[in-house]
Amino acid sequence: MSEQHPSRHHRLLPFLLLISLSSAAQNHHQIQNPPPTIARFQQYLRISTAHPDPDYVSAINFLTNFSHSIPFLQSQNLYFTPERNKPLLLFTLPGSDPSLPSILLNSHLDSVPAEPSKWAHPPFSAHYSSDGKIFARGAQDDKCIGLQYLEAIKGLIEEKSFSPLRNIHISFVPDEEIGGFDGMAKFATSDEFKKLNVGFVLDEGQASPGDEYRVFYADRQPWHIVIKAVGMPGHGSRMFDNGAMENLMKSIEVITKFRDAEFDKVKAGLAANSEVISMNPVFLKAGIPSPTGFVMNMQPSEAEAGFDLRLPPTADPDAMRRRITEEWAPSWRNMTVEITAKGSLRDYRGRPLLTFTNDSNPWWSVFKQAVTSAGGKLGKPEILSSTTDARFMRQLGIPTIGFSPMKNTPILLHDHNEFLKDSVYLEGIKVYESVIKSLSSFTEPSSYHAQ
Repeated sequence: MSEQHPSRHHRLLPFLLLISLSSAAQNHHQIQNPPPTIARFQQYLRISTAHPDPDYVSAINFLTNFSHSIPFLQSQNLYFTPERNKPLLLFTLPGSDPSLPSILLNSHLDSVPAEPSKWAHPPFSAHYSSDGKIFARGAQDDKCIGLQYLEAIKGLIEEKSFSPLRNIHISFVPDEEIGGFDGMAKFATSDEFKKLNVGFVLDEGQASPGDEYRVFYADRQPWHIVIKAVGMPGHGSRMFDNGAMENLMKSIEVITKFRDAEFDKVKAGLAANSEVISMNPVFLKAGIPSPTGFVMNMQPSEAEAGFDLRLPPTADPDAMRRRITEEWAPSWRNMTVEITAKGSLRDYRGRPLLTFTNDSNPWWSVFKQAVTSAGGKLGKPEILSSTTDARFMRQLGIPTIGFSPMKNTPILLHDHNEFLKDSVYLEGIKVYESVIKSLSSFTEPSSYHAQ
């Protein structure tokens, strides 16, 4: 057909190109007058709280100013560092029976850095495209849930004359992205936290590419492992036993076999990625530098490697330490190891750091029913592959669930072009309305901290 009517084909090309260009322009066109709820989300996202220099003051000022529109909501700033440069913002909606254990809704103020050159839109512009996507660092991780908490409470009070039975606390904490040690870690062990009498906590989760919300009952804990090997130096042509590089290579070989065995469980469908122990090399350091690179005819007397180890709460930390010191870096092979545990795998009673997601935990039953009532569906509860501030609450024995109501959404935390669709954000507010109303009106048990 194209051979018989070449002129028709060529006439269509400019038309098709025009349609394609119009479609592309439409997809990148920014909505200029968004509804107030979306506009507030954009305002929050435009405040750069990215490390290494997060603007906590502007973020807290914005949130505090917004809170003035929510009746009965009380606020306070807390500081746990001498420099007072890492504020923690705490809101409280008083309940009619403050003697009951309270609800804590947690999110973090900070975000990871962004590389503007790798983004389709500036990462702190909160570009709102005509297809409903809001592009910004922190859109998923996790400025969305912090503002959704407040929007949900505002909606409940204004539209449904909401009055909770229990106290509701909403915390915005600093430094989660760099470990939380000057934020939630200090808050959780403070006198101020004890006074809150927290019975149940909601913290961040992750987006779900499917139509079910993801929910997390535990985090994996990171260990940073640095293995050093020493040995006799020598000429590059010699072959002898127990050189530094040889010793380190033997360790890497043993570690690789362990890693492969764990990964095989995932590939075979026997375990999720977050349910196994992961071990990944992150740096190698060895050799004798030269002006053009490294001296090639000398064997170094020292070699070093770093690894990122992640353990689920079901792992035995003592057995893992023995494996590392006896098999991966044995002293008899002239090796030393430094293990930096970035958190605990056990709570204050020595129990695995997890929250039960069955009928033995009444908080879970109420939470699950509330999501269902809002028209949502929860996927199979998971262990989070990474680490959040939830671990500090679980260490205290407080039931804590990781949950961010984002379904049919690609997982873009810490990625370029992080975005959240307006419809997903607004739907999440409605889900939180149901969850907050149900949890805060829950009458039994009067005290439940056991996991």
